[in-house]
Amino acid sequence: MPQPSEATAAPDALVGPLERGLSVLRAMAAGPEVRHRPGDLVRTTGLARSTVDRVATTLVRLGMLRSEGRDLLLAPGAAALGNAYLASCGLPALLGPHAAALSEALDEPVSLAVPDGDGVRFLAQAARPRAMAVSFRAGDLLPAERCAHGALFAGGWDEADHERWRERRTRDPRDTGFPSVPPRPVHHDPAAVEADFLDRVRRARASGVAVDDQLIEAGLLSVALPVRGPDGAVVCAVGVVGRTSRHSARSLTELAVPPLRRTVAAMEAALASPPAAPAPPGPAPGRGGALKEELGSGFLQSLARGLDVLRAFDSVRGPARLSVLARLTGLPRATARRSLITLRHLGYVREESGGFVLLPRVLELGYARLSGLSLPEIATPHLVALVPRVQESASVAVLDGDDIRYVARVAGTRVMHIDITVGTRLPAYATSMGRVLLGALTGPERAERLGRITPEALTPRTLTTPEGLDEAVAATAARGYGWVEQELEEGLRSLAVAVTDATGRTVAAVNVALHASRATPEESLAALLPPLREAAALISADLAAVGRFSRVATG
Repeated sequence: MPQPSEATAAPDALVGPLERGLSVLRAMAAGPEVRHRPGDLVRTTGLARSTVDRVATTLVRLGMLRSEGRDLLLAPGAAALGNAYLASCGLPALLGPHAAALSEALDEPVSLAVPDGDGVRFLAQAARPRAMAVSFRAGDLLPAERCAHGALFAGGWDEADHERWRERRTRDPRDTGFPSVPPRPVHHDPAAVEADFLDRVRRARASGVAVDDQLIEAGLLSVALPVRGPDGAVVCAVGVVGRTSRHSARSLTELAVPPLRRTVAAMEAALASPPAAPAPPGPAPGRGGALKEELGSGFLQSLARGLDVLRAFDSVRGPARLSVLARLTGLPRATARRSLITLRHLGYVREESGGFVLLPRVLELGYARLSGLSLPEIATPHLVALVPRVQESASVAVLDGDDIRYVARVAGTRVMHIDITVGTRLPAYATSMGRVLLGALTGPERAERLGRITPEALTPRTLTTPEGLDEAVAATAARGYGWVEQELEEGLRSLAVAVTDATGRTVAAVNVALHASRATPEESLAALLPPLREAAALISADLAAVGRFSRVATG
């Protein structure tokens, strides 16, 4: 999509490295490819190879990209940019619970979306368990004319907005610039598409209801209503999504509109009186100075500073004043101002009420791709880094009933190593990860879970008494790591620690497993626990970034 300021000359105060860094992030997020090589980015962005290398080096050190051999991939740290917008606008926190309640009541997916130029940017979706799932990722962008939400937003367009929309459709008649929707057929009638959209806009303006009858793709329906702020302006739209296998457009409308109206009323009341909770602490001053000293000319400090300014919006609700952003980042006002001028020029920020407001276009910087990552995808790169350090196999597991289920694993390279595959289930009571996960349960939950387990003696060392097992789980919770010595299998030693989400809740465990003959227990604990805790902390940080506003699948 064209940036809103493309028609104006670039200000003299633009921060070039910030502009180029954001163009690399956009290129990394665009298109179907997950892996990119520097040469690909040179062709996509038009930047010199040396510039791409310096940008990539900086973004890797900031945790927004990661490298695998010659390939570059988006890293979960880049989700902090999208999180800053989602936190500053407040919509997921304020309206998300109402959307989830409506989804539960109707047993259909419910989505929240905001206008973004002549497109529709999805912020959140309350999904339902289906074999054939309907799911938009937070950050996905759709053409306004191909969804119900767009007809609601277009009701407020002026002639310039309509002209930009027509220009975009002329440049991209098949919607190939929107990877979230199937391309239009080669032979379609653009005039008919425009006439249909304008008619739906008129009907939505008159009724306050917009319907999508298989506009996104065949078999998919949705009904949407606008949500207005205290000033009467449309802030976002909420929609119920269905499939033609369950509904017609008419039946979905009849089912959804009455509860949708009640939900919109509740959402508008929430917008009128947001909770008076304190804002989360702002980002600490960046590590740009230290990294600049370490990497020299290979590190673009002005890019790091500009990204710090963008992230600082996370701590501000409503328009953010320059002085506040400078204080949050620890930057001089002049430095922060130049970054804001650059962000405004690129369409990520606008000035409003004496301050600056972050815009939903920030979500194009990789948020949709990152918000779709699963726990195994988040954890595996850290297991890959851990295994060479400890020279043993490493795994991640979740609690599944009375068992643990392996969701990620990287095997060691020794001739004799632990041979377990992803998907394997083992009894939680006899594993280090199981004891970590059992120990993280609340007192009543833990007592209920342990009370229904009947331990079996898998080896002569297996704890089989209820008292012994309860004591072992309590000790695990108290010391912060799980240790199992040949209880699951003769010769098998395992050490595990917790993986937590954005709320600090334990959602998984990560372990290192080895043959007990390789070292004494004391030697194993001293050698393995520090790197294992480091890996768990990195997985937890990435999980918190990706899962702050999106549900992360365990795999």
